Amino acid sequence: MSKSNQDWWPDLLDLAPLDQNAQQYPLGEDFDYAEEFQKLDLEAVKTDLEELMTDSRDWWPADYGHYGPLFIRMAWHSAGTYRTTDGRGGASGGTQRFEPLGSWPDNANLDKARRLLWPIKQKYGRQLSWADLIVLAGNVAMESMGFETFGFAGGRTDAFQPDEGVDWGPEQKMESWDRFDEDDELADHLGATVMGLIYVNPEGPEGEPDPEWSAQRIRQSFSRMAMNDKETAALIAGGHTFGKVHGADDPEEYVGPDPASAPIENMGLGWESDYGSGKGDDTITSGIEGPWNATPKMWDLSYVNNLLDYEWEPEKGPGGAWQWTPTAKSKIEDAPAAHDPDDTQTPMMLTTDIALKKDPDYREVIEEFQDDPMEFLDAFARAWYKLIHRDMGPPERFLGPEVPEETMIWQDPLPDRDFAPIGDDAAELLKAEILDSDLSCSQLVKTAWASASTYRDSDKRGGANGARIRLEPQRSWEVNEPDQLEMVLSTLEEIKTEFNESRSDGTTVSLADIIVLGGNAAIEQSAADAGYDISVPFEPGRVDAEPEWTDEDSFEALKPAADGFRNYVGEEFENLDRKPEEQLVDMADLLNLTPEEMTVLVGGLRQLGATYQETDLGVLTDEPGVLATDFFDNLLSMDYEWKEADDEYVYEGYDRETGEQVWEASRFDLIFGSNSRLRAIAEMYAAEDGEKEFVEDFTDAWHKVMTADRFDLE
Repeated sequence: MSKSNQDWWPDLLDLAPLDQNAQQYPLGEDFDYAEEFQKLDLEAVKTDLEELMTDSRDWWPADYGHYGPLFIRMAWHSAGTYRTTDGRGGASGGTQRFEPLGSWPDNANLDKARRLLWPIKQKYGRQLSWADLIVLAGNVAMESMGFETFGFAGGRTDAFQPDEGVDWGPEQKMESWDRFDEDDELADHLGATVMGLIYVNPEGPEGEPDPEWSAQRIRQSFSRMAMNDKETAALIAGGHTFGKVHGADDPEEYVGPDPASAPIENMGLGWESDYGSGKGDDTITSGIEGPWNATPKMWDLSYVNNLLDYEWEPEKGPGGAWQWTPTAKSKIEDAPAAHDPDDTQTPMMLTTDIALKKDPDYREVIEEFQDDPMEFLDAFARAWYKLIHRDMGPPERFLGPEVPEETMIWQDPLPDRDFAPIGDDAAELLKAEILDSDLSCSQLVKTAWASASTYRDSDKRGGANGARIRLEPQRSWEVNEPDQLEMVLSTLEEIKTEFNESRSDGTTVSLADIIVLGGNAAIEQSAADAGYDISVPFEPGRVDAEPEWTDEDSFEALKPAADGFRNYVGEEFENLDRKPEEQLVDMADLLNLTPEEMTVLVGGLRQLGATYQETDLGVLTDEPGVLATDFFDNLLSMDYEWKEADDEYVYEGYDRETGEQVWEASRFDLIFGSNSRLRAIAEMYAAEDGEKEFVEDFTDAWHKVMTADRFDLE
């Protein structure tokens, strides 16, 4: 097999995540999934799913005659990849269908679950995405076994390839764990503790049946998945109320390759086992074997009671993995065998289950659940709803008749707009007032960028709507230059107040709109100074968020460790083990930008002098504030020679004839001259006839970022 460019040159900047953002959606640019989903008969889909639950197929028979536990695991593992650090992972996209997730060891035999669902997906076609169907199947599974779910929202569109922007970890082989430092702290950007697992090793950390250590790892991992202790305990206890684990024998001896490695005639199925029948009671998945309780297809307290009321000891199960069995003194009720009505099995526990009993904080929660079964039901229902919806963004993106009326703080709610937004004439008046203030072009552009660029397309969080830049924690982020930001916001707030008090027509402008409008005005003025008459599109109607509906701890995850668009590198960047230009691509990917959009935005922001602390770093022009192409002209010119400076990531540009230092730039800047693909884009703008296109493309890319979170416009 021939090598790719990335194989030949592993240090080559990988632009694949941005290339994905430029690709056309296979269903067509005009396809509107929200519109299609609204046509869907959700009750009919649920009826089909309920019938499927007990329609056991010979090619993959259902445990206890019910596929519910299998579908719960499928939905959980689809949604459970979400992590707060970068908003990536989660159920949206239905990416469990692709590698690496489709062939992760933790997803063994979930390929069968999706094949069982295929007739339903085939029946409803484009009105029902795989992403929604996988999650809905988990919900219906619980309801069919007596559990009352909190609700379901559709609206997840399908991906048609894996997300190239996700870093799943540094390991070179599955089920290894080279992601902890000497203090046993998980690498900053990761959520799972083991390569190829969703959360933690069920046997215990590094295969050791150590419940206390396991509790520590659980807390780290689940907190990265946006869950607190109560939600974590509820998810584990609730999920393990259903079904069993499968380890009839040693998987290394009997189980074949995963789907991505399996032969072509397997048609995308993997983990073929030659132990006995390879299915039913002979199924091998994790290598751990047994149910958690005597009622594995019914919602009740049996898992909680078994965990707390009996004593457990570790043993190696038939699959060779560590699991926990009741002590000889524990007279626990046996469970039925999954496929033989005349046989029984003794319940077991995982090390991760025993961790809930041994850790004092988790145990307190579990004991509360035992004392108050309705609290357990409510806690699990809410935690499950959060798990399967956490990556969907704000409530206005939630579709369908089962969306709960209650809005949760983790959904980053915004107040309903109870005012008429401004029109074009008012917008022009406000832009004039903003430009007449003492605020500079750089200040206006940086403030608008700081507000809008928090958006993450991965989980639809952040953005300019809500003006949360005026609230903690964003107003205190170093990258936002808090002292200067306070002055800018104070001035814009005065303009807003004076305008609103002067109106008698019922129109109102929010600070969120004023912030974006200020950036637009500065860009229009800078373009005019370069000889171009442009109008940056502006859609009013943003609202201002309330502090009580802003979770400071949750929003801290949106803080950039580095922002190449503003030429900023923070102290936290040192922990990421990546180059600045790689961080720039990562941020651009979260903003859903293409390589061209990233390039033109960096060049334009440098021209506008919108750098951190308004330094000259990367401002390769004698006329900052003029929207021209000097940045690209001087970056690509052979009149200058670049040398590494004493400061990390900083380079100095020297005039080749005089030897004088003329410029100073960062790796964020030089990558547009050194990387062949980015240089090709930069050359297009630096050409004699490229400036007009540069101004137009910058305006379009800027508008895209400013409106990325305006789901009300879709």
